[in-house]
Amino acid sequence: MPTSRAEGPRRSRGFTLIELMIAVAIIGVLASVAIPLFVNYQLRSKSAEAKINLGAIRVLENAHYSELDGYLAVAPQPPVVPGSVATTFNPGAGFAALGFRPEGSVYFSYGVAVSADAVGYTADAAADIDADGFIQFWGFAKPDGAGVKAPGAAGCNPAQLTPDQVGPCDLSSGTSVF
Repeated sequence: MPTSRAEGPRRSRGFTLIELMIAVAIIGVLASVAIPLFVNYQLRSKSAEAKINLGAIRVLENAHYSELDGYLAVAPQPPVVPGSVATTFNPGAGFAALGFRPEGSVYFSYGVAVSADAVGYTADAAADIDADGFIQFWGFAKPDGAGVKAPGAAGCNPAQLTPDQVGPCDLSSGTSVF
């Protein structure tokens, strides 16, 4: 004997409050893991800017040396260390003479210090990309004829650098490196 819908068991269509709470809790746990990883990934990608631009400065300084028998010192640009927001890069006379002009805005301040005999230099970059008050320094050092590294124009401690390699420097001051 067939039963009508009114006589059969009643089935609810949709989610219960418990099921919704479990779904929200799962999404919250996933977000608590994913957001810090994403922020760290962003900071690491911004740090890559310094490595790439310091490599470009190295190539340009070597070209300048081969043409004029000396490296070119350049004051840090932008003059103030940028924070977590990209800043416009104005090459000024120094970087214009070198031929360095990064594309778009930059997160780092770049500078070049030259040794007294102009046969060694330190190119460095400084930024506070995560706005935590600790400045991140990257650099490249080419020692002079006596093996002495010029102090960084943007604040890099060249003693921390391996000669002829772009790398982090000034780790003693609480600098965070990604």
